[in-house]
Order: sequence, then structure tokens, then C-alpha cells
Amino acid sequence: MRVPLIRLIFSVLLAICTLASPVAHAEEQLALSTSPASPAAPLTLSTARNIELELIPDSDLAMRDLWARIRSGFAMRDLDNPLVVRHEQWYAGRPDYVARMTERAHRYLHYITVEVERRGMPSEIALLPMIESAFNPGAYSTSRASGIWQFIPSTGKNYGMQQNWWYDGRRDVISATNGALDYLQKLHDMFGDWELALAAYNWGEGAVQRAQARNRKRGLPVNYTSLKLPRETRNYVPKLLAVKNIVANPASFGLVLENIPDEPYFAAVSTAKHIDVKLAAQLADISMEEFAALNPAHNRPVILQDNSDVILLPVGAVETFRTNLESYDKPLVSWQAYQPRKGERLDHLAPRFGLSVETLKSVNGLSGRAKVSSGQTLLVPVSGEESTADGEFAAFNMHLSPTGDSAIKHIVRKGDTLGSLARRYRVSVASLKQWNKGSLEILRVGQAITIVQAASRKPSSRLSKSGNGALKRASAIYNSGHHGT
Repeated sequence: MRVPLIRLIFSVLLAICTLASPVAHAEEQLALSTSPASPAAPLTLSTARNIELELIPDSDLAMRDLWARIRSGFAMRDLDNPLVVRHEQWYAGRPDYVARMTERAHRYLHYITVEVERRGMPSEIALLPMIESAFNPGAYSTSRASGIWQFIPSTGKNYGMQQNWWYDGRRDVISATNGALDYLQKLHDMFGDWELALAAYNWGEGAVQRAQARNRKRGLPVNYTSLKLPRETRNYVPKLLAVKNIVANPASFGLVLENIPDEPYFAAVSTAKHIDVKLAAQLADISMEEFAALNPAHNRPVILQDNSDVILLPVGAVETFRTNLESYDKPLVSWQAYQPRKGERLDHLAPRFGLSVETLKSVNGLSGRAKVSSGQTLLVPVSGEESTADGEFAAFNMHLSPTGDSAIKHIVRKGDTLGSLARRYRVSVASLKQWNKGSLEILRVGQAITIVQAASRKPSSRLSKSGNGALKRASAIYNSGHHGT
């Protein structure tokens, strides 16, 4: 029987290699017969051409994927609950939604996973932003909850997240993550159970304690599945477990999760001076979209060192930013805050700063019908020159400044367009896109979109009745637990 040519060549080469270096060959055989001392020192084989082939153990390969690391830390018990299956089916039927959610997650998930592990928590907790916000850093609920962890204003303040005209710490990735995990640890210590801790995170610790007290009076169990819970809270843990099951085995649900490397995505860089956000992005050589996704806490297009002494940048952009900043010899800010008198006429105020009234209103989120100042702080150019860069404000002139603004949900109906919705609610198309980041490429009938309205702004009266109906329908969707974008 003839030996195939390729096998013959390989045998000859192997024999030559063995004769040329018997010691190396012996060491090679020894290396192959033992486990590597650490992942940092992978096995290598020298070939006849002196080309080294790196042999990475399967376990080491797996741990380079963040999803594998998360799976290895799963510790919550499974629930025999039909709601888990229902939510699995919901996600499985929306692969585009899952893809958007995991694409956003890749910026934040490594940091969150490391913090969860450091505290000894089950790694399911790292997936919680998937059901809170779908990892949308600009998510804003009807209860005024904000950021990927969906803190309401009061709880955010309790956990050190400052909120003012310039900055909302509930959207800061580091502050909000640390605050959320601190709060969850406190709740776990209080209830001694992760299911109850999660229920309290969603519903409030006092509400869970009262529900337990009612059950005790009736001689009933006080665990999560035995309590009478509102619809959203009843769905809360099953939804998290559904996400866990999908992450554990996405293929069984017909889904593919985008690979996320098990390495830091961002690094914190000190900001010793005030700087325009657009300039910061330029100096780092990243897009405004990327900068906004990593630094969503800034309400305005100027970063004030008083509010945050660091900005987050992709790891690979840090050195670029520092180098460009050192060589930059122009002013770092082009905008400033101005405190007008209440009742001051806007058409008198705008020309003083080289602005049209329309631009002044646009960059400060004022109602198109506003004639006079309400006394709120305004953003104006430092130079006093007319700015045509309204688009620069779209990403940072956010709706979370403390001006009494509120958010509603509109359910898309046949015939709705971005233009018609902007006219109806008297907002800009750019604002609609910002409030619903990543979800308005194509409007779909039945889709719930967020619309933020200033206290003085209301939808057209002839449409208010149908708008209220839409809000009720959106509320039902929100309460069922699916409120990401």
C-alpha cells in the first residue's frame, strides 16, 4: 500500500527535525505530556521551517470570550415558572433586538462583570441591564428612571449620583454600576435571597417587606414566588433567568450572540480642565456616537471638571487623546452657562450672544412657543459668534436636566413617520433619534418609542385623546417587563 506523498514528506521532515535537535524534541514531547503552567505561557511547537505554532488550550480559548466567563459564574437557581419560557420565546422571536442589545453591551459588560465578580455576586447580575435598559445608556422610563441601570432620581442621589443641569450621574457607567451593585448587595443582605433582592430593586424594599408581612399574617411563605407582586415585578426575575438561559445556550433558541472579548473596553482619563465634548472626541480620534455612548452622563456639550474628573475612552484611544491634548494650543471650550433673569425676553437675549432666537431655543431645549426666560440656566457661545452647529447639541442637550420635563411612550401606528411625530409633539427629528438611540432606522407598527416633553409642551389638542390611549398601551408593554429599545 503506497504512503500518500504528503504523509511521506511530513515523516521525512519530522525525522530531520528529530535528528537535528534530539534535545529540543525531547523537551517538546515533555511539554506535550504536561499541562501548561499558566495561560500566559502557551505551548509552542517548532516545525522544520522554524516557525512557531502557538497551541492554546481549549479552556484558555473559551475564557477569552466574555460570555464564557459569565456562564462560568452563573449561580442563581432555576425557576419552574411558565413566565421564564414566555420571555425566552419573546427574545428568541426578536433576533434583531437581541443583536442591538448585545452590540451595545460590548462597551460596558466587561467592566460590570469584573465588578460583579469582585463582590462575589452571581454573574447573572451582570446581565441585569439587559432587562432594565437593553444596555441603552440614554434609556429613560415613564417613572423618570435613567441610564443602563434605570435609577430613579431619589435612589440615584442616595447612592452618590449627582444630577444637575450639566450632568446626570445615573447615566455615568462607573457611578451607576457601582451604585447599583452597592444597592443590590444591601438588598441581598436585607432579604438573604437574590430573588427577593431583585424584586426589591424593581419594586422597592419597603413594598417587598409589606408583601412579606401580609403573607406572614396569613401563614403563607414569604419567598419570591409566594408573594403577591405587581405585574412588572412578577416578570422581573423570570425575565432575567430567560436572558441567562439564552446566554447559556443561544443556539438552542436560534440566536447568535456577538463575541465580546474578555478584556477591558474602556479606560478612564483625567480631565483637569473644562473641554467641549466634540473636541474631546476629535482629540481621541473617535466618533461623537462612540464618545456619547461611553460618556452619556453629560447633559451639555461642555464637560465640566467640577461634575466629573474623568472621561471614558476606548483603551486604544487613550494615548491618542493624551498626545493630541498636549499639542493642542487653542481654547478647549466654546460654550458657557448664562443665568438669565426670569421673564427676560428671548428675542432681546439671543442677539447679545450672536444667536438667533431659534438657535437659542434649539440648543437649550426650549419650547418653540417660548417668548421669555423661565429662569433656567442657558448655554451660550463663549465667543458671541453665531453657531450653526445645532447637531452638536443633539447628543448632549439631554432631557434629564431638572426642568420638570417628562417622557411618554408613543405606539407607532400605520402612517406614522419621524416627521409627523416630530410635528405632532413639537420636537425635532434629531431629538427623537437621540431619545430612541439605535431603534428608529425603520418605524414598525406597534413599536413603542420615547418622546420627552417639556413641562410647557403638550401634543396637539386634537390628538391628545389618541395620545393618551397610546400612553396606556405603552404602559402595559412597560409593565410587562419589555422596556428596552
